[in-house]
Parts: sequence; C-alpha cells; structure tokens
Amino acid sequence: MSYDNTQPPMPGYTPPPAPGYYAPQPPQAPQGPKRTTTVLIAAGAAVVAAVLAAVVTASVSGDGKAEAAPTVTVTKTAPAEGDTAADDSATDAADSDAPAEESGDDSYGFDDTIAYDNDVEISLTKITRAVSGEYASPEKTPYAKFTIKIVNKSDKKIDASMMTVNCAYGDEGKEGESIYDDGLDGLPDTSILAGRSLSVPWGCELPKGESFLQIEVAPDYESETAIFTGKVK
Repeated sequence: MSYDNTQPPMPGYTPPPAPGYYAPQPPQAPQGPKRTTTVLIAAGAAVVAAVLAAVVTASVSGDGKAEAAPTVTVTKTAPAEGDTAADDSATDAADSDAPAEESGDDSYGFDDTIAYDNDVEISLTKITRAVSGEYASPEKTPYAKFTIKIVNKSDKKIDASMMTVNCAYGDEGKEGESIYDDGLDGLPDTSILAGRSLSVPWGCELPKGESFLQIEVAPDYESETAIFTGKVK
C-alpha cells in the first residue's frame, strides 16, 4: 500500500524562491547628474561701503540726522543807560580800541559777547593786572585777571568742567601760563542748568612789559573756540 504525502498549498501562501534565484527588478528611469548650487557672498565692495556709511564724524541727534558743531556769532553788549561802572571796569584795564585787523577777522574784542547757535553765550569782564602770591602756581608772577561769564539760554544743562581756556601774549604770541592763586581755582566741577549763568575767575600770565593779550575760550570740546584779543594797561 502506498501513501501520497503531497499536501495542497494553503491559500495565500507563496513558496520561497529557489536558492541562487534573484527576482528581476523593474527598469528605472535614467538619472541625470546631481546639481550643486553654490552661493557666493559678495563681501568686498559691499562690506566696505557699509562700514564707511556707518562712520559718522559729527554728532547725531535723536531723529538720526547729523548735527554740526555749534558755531559762534558776535554781539556787542552795551551798558545800561547811565551805568558806566561795568564798562569802565573793562576799559580801564583793557584797550577796547585795539584794531581788529591786528589780530585777524576770527577774533573779538574784550567787550564782545560770543553767542553760539546752541544758545550758549560767553563774555569777559573785570580785566585787571595782578601778581601771584608766594603760595600760588606759578608764584610771584605778573598776570592778567579776568572773569569768564557763561550764560546758558538753551533748554539743556551744560558741563562747566568741559570748558577750555588758553592764553597768549605779546606780538610773538608766547603762551601765557594759567595762574592758580587765591580765588583762582581753575575750572569748576559743576553744571550750568538751563536758563542759568556761571562766572569763572581766571588768570593768565602777562609780563609787565607786555600789553597785548589773547584769550581763547570754548564752552566744550566740540564747540568752536572764541578768541578775544586786546591790550591790557
């Protein structure tokens, strides 16, 4: 008797492929060469132009517009009618008739008031001669003593310690050293509020044999320097 061991395949069953047999793969569409996109950054001229545009030599206001440094105009300050004391205190020591052409068009007389376009004014008063004491710096030195008056008509306070003062004397323009003596303490470490003024006593070396004096004053480092000239008796 023989037996038949062959079993019918089960539904859904797929017999495994014979060893060494590889099923054929469907053909694929040919592919072209891959593309690589290179991004070039033009850094040369564009970057240089941007840096140059960022450099600003003048101060910039809140609205982003460049502001020029304050410039000066000159005004004559006349004494009140019938009151010549203030005028005499200056002219007794300083020769207000010194011709402007001797010192150039950029200088002003001792009795002039310098008005800046930022509403700050500078003037000189009470120019006299003196000699420094034995404890002064420098000691026992003839000098011209005067008062620098700063009027702040603007709506902002200004730093009085930023003011600069320089002097020269004689026809050859020798530098006049600043004098530090009783009542001459140099620049004040204070602010001048809006609508206020400040008077600063100052002294500059002036030998007895010299009469021509040049006084240079600027309210701060950015403002134009006002140059006062005249002869001190």
